[in-house]
Amino acid sequence: MGGTDVTDGWDWRRPGGSDAPAGGPVPGQPPPSAGGGTTSPWWSDALADPWRDPYAPAAVVVPAAAPSGAGEPEPVTDPDAPTRPGLRQVVLISLITALLAGSLGSALTYAFLGGGAVPTLGAQAGQAPALAQRKPESLAGVAERVLPSVVTIRVASLGGTSEGSGFVVSTDGHIVTNDHVVADGPGRATVVFNDGSTAAGTVVGQDPESDIAVIKVTRSGLTPVQFGDSDALAVGDPVLAMGSPLSLANTVTAGIVSALDRTMQAGEPGGPTRYYAAIQTDAAVNHGNSGGPLVDGAGRVVGVNSTIKSLVADGQEAGNIGLAFAIPINQAKRVTEEIIGTGKARRTVIGASVGGTGATGGGVRLNAVEPAGPAAAAGMRTGDVVLRLDKHPMTDPTDLVALVRKYAPGSVVTVEYRRGSARQNTSVTLAADAK
Repeated sequence: MGGTDVTDGWDWRRPGGSDAPAGGPVPGQPPPSAGGGTTSPWWSDALADPWRDPYAPAAVVVPAAAPSGAGEPEPVTDPDAPTRPGLRQVVLISLITALLAGSLGSALTYAFLGGGAVPTLGAQAGQAPALAQRKPESLAGVAERVLPSVVTIRVASLGGTSEGSGFVVSTDGHIVTNDHVVADGPGRATVVFNDGSTAAGTVVGQDPESDIAVIKVTRSGLTPVQFGDSDALAVGDPVLAMGSPLSLANTVTAGIVSALDRTMQAGEPGGPTRYYAAIQTDAAVNHGNSGGPLVDGAGRVVGVNSTIKSLVADGQEAGNIGLAFAIPINQAKRVTEEIIGTGKARRTVIGASVGGTGATGGGVRLNAVEPAGPAAAAGMRTGDVVLRLDKHPMTDPTDLVALVRKYAPGSVVTVEYRRGSARQNTSVTLAADAK
């Protein structure tokens, strides 16, 4: 109609309002320009949109070209482009993740443990086990009771300061130690008590042969030890050794009685020879333990730690190898009482001098028998061979001397001896040395 192409009641027009010429552009394609090309790359095919309101104006706005000589266009950041997270964001994300993980773990624990109940760790509280109660008869109980009576003894001499141990035997300040602890001193010593306090001590008396010495301090309220019976000991009985080995005060070691009546002959070159029938123990004893108490399982003193045996070469310092020896307390107590009472101790003798061993059958030969001595009174003669003394076999001259020293003067002992080929038994009443 009149040059207007009408199809199905729609009026198709190009932007700008002019009619499309016959044989005009195909919908969806850009119109040709005057030079034969397309009018614009931004041409819109909105006129070919079948859903477009035919009466709505259609226009395509093409931005004007940038003026000549202008710089590069200002960069524009795409808000949808992915960005690299900063350190703050990483820390924040990590913290949130950890909190979420902890919350999840707590929730799972709460669920699995039945509503958040905390489990009870260890056995249910009750009475402490017997070993933890430290009863008086336990090793800990014994140590606690005896240690306040154990002291450290320091003696200054020209050769330096020597150190040993000791223990209180009376409330008025008498202390027992070894003779060899104070032998080189001027008769004075410093006594260090269990609580660290000190007091000046004076040597009351010494018995070099039994290796016992007594010191007196001026202090009241001291706690003396309890004495046991060394003759009642048995091999295997538990014992504790207390003292200050290597200057380590208040040291306690445990062991057993390894042997009884182990005859000892000890002493330093040029010094006195010491004899005693010792208590052997495997409780650890070292230098500085000398003079300290050996205590039985009831907390009673049964011996005075005196010497050790060690596998060392000449010039080396001996150490513990489980062979320690203590003077029996029955002998030490008797010597201590005599020293306190008279200033010196008596020696117990049998009234005979010993020589070598018997030619055959063992035993110890008597080189001489004192006419008015205990052995002569019991019918023994020079040349007799002592085989046993109170059932203890004699294998070395030291055995007879050490065992005799163990007994108090006036004790009666049974002696088995050989005269020629005949064996005989007799009872000998031991006596004190006249010196």
